[in-house]
Amino acid sequence: MAEENTAPEVAAAPVEPAEKPAPAAANEPSEAMKIVMGDVLQAQAPVADDAKKRRKSIPAGVAHINASFNNTQCCITDVRGNVLAWSSAGKAGFKGSRKSTAFAGTLVAQECAKAAIAKGMHEVEILVQGVGSGRESAIRAIANSGMAVTTIRDITPVPHNGCRQRKRRRV
Repeated sequence: MAEENTAPEVAAAPVEPAEKPAPAAANEPSEAMKIVMGDVLQAQAPVADDAKKRRKSIPAGVAHINASFNNTQCCITDVRGNVLAWSSAGKAGFKGSRKSTAFAGTLVAQECAKAAIAKGMHEVEILVQGVGSGRESAIRAIANSGMAVTTIRDITPVPHNGCRQRKRRRV
């Protein structure tokens, strides 16, 4: 016995595509992007001229001095670690073996300190790493630049027993 389909036939209505919104201006994001990116778009808004001229003064910071056998580098950061000024012997114009001299260390630290003082820094903590010859002179240069030195810490890594030694030579 054949079963009959008792459901009435419904004619399929043609499906019309949804209306497309009018194209927005090239530099204005769509509504979806405004929802997704939220704060980012507000941060990209043009800044007033007054805000550009104002500078944030940072009173205290940390001076990181890396004095290796081949170079002397100085980096001054705020207390959170954001770099304010940096310099190295290569940036100061030294090449080759002159980069590792005490004089190069002095000029590197002076240049770095001058840039930090221009941004309002007047108190600094010094962290020294490495055993190069520019280490002492860089500390003195920062101290003589006009900034108050609160502490000087040596953070040179020291191995505790170091790597495994070579096996003994048999003759």
